[in-house]
Amino acid sequence: MSLTIGAILVAVALEIFLVNNDIIDGGITGISIMLSRLLHMPLGIFLTVLNIPFLFVGYKQIGKTFAFSTLYAVLVMSIGTALLASVKPITFDPLLAAVFGGVILGAGVGLVIRAGGSTDGSEIVAILFNKKLPFSVGEIVMFINVFILSSAGFVFGWNHAMYSLIAYFIAFKVIDITNEGIDQSKSVWIISDQYKNIGDALTSRLGRGVTYLEGEGAYSGDSKKVIFVVITRLEEAKLKSIVQDWDPEAFLAVGNIHDVKGGRFKKRDIH
Repeated sequence: MSLTIGAILVAVALEIFLVNNDIIDGGITGISIMLSRLLHMPLGIFLTVLNIPFLFVGYKQIGKTFAFSTLYAVLVMSIGTALLASVKPITFDPLLAAVFGGVILGAGVGLVIRAGGSTDGSEIVAILFNKKLPFSVGEIVMFINVFILSSAGFVFGWNHAMYSLIAYFIAFKVIDITNEGIDQSKSVWIISDQYKNIGDALTSRLGRGVTYLEGEGAYSGDSKKVIFVVITRLEEAKLKSIVQDWDPEAFLAVGNIHDVKGGRFKKRDIH
């Protein structure tokens, strides 16, 4: 279901907001939009034809489930653009189109990724080049998209290339939100001689269960207790205040985590 909804949202973003305002996305989708405009052919044809070769590569490099999920998402997206091609755009203001198109596009792509697929073969290209080049997959994807978005300046004009960059940036951030959630969880490690008082305070004032881990200082060899706790983004400031109250010199490390399941993550009542 997420694959279908996500692919439909991508089609809506492209046909109702972006394409008719000469705004493109990155990757294979961006190339498809430019070719569709230059050759006066349906967008869905290029979305399918250009992505299929990379699906065969993805089948071998990433797996059967990913390849078939991506194929399904691409086909739904392509059919969706064909059905929506005759629908009048909601706005012809390029800034509004870039903002709202970027939001809907990012939400759609995020849902597809969460379901184990993709809507664009450029990520598969990045994975292949990553094995031969000293760059990460993310860096290669960014380089590919910068090149494609820059090319839009020659096809649609530089104003529309800049609007495309706005849409791409917004979509990129919304993909993260869709995958990680707005109320993002955070993992926290605390090292302090006041570990018991801090742990009790976190339980009573935040309603979070804590775990005490055994640690040892590499330099001093001293045994240390490490507090581990998972909180939400909104609780971070309060946690830091609690630690500060009990031990201003405590070691505190906070990291983002994308998913939390099982255990006792559910918040307890605060007394």
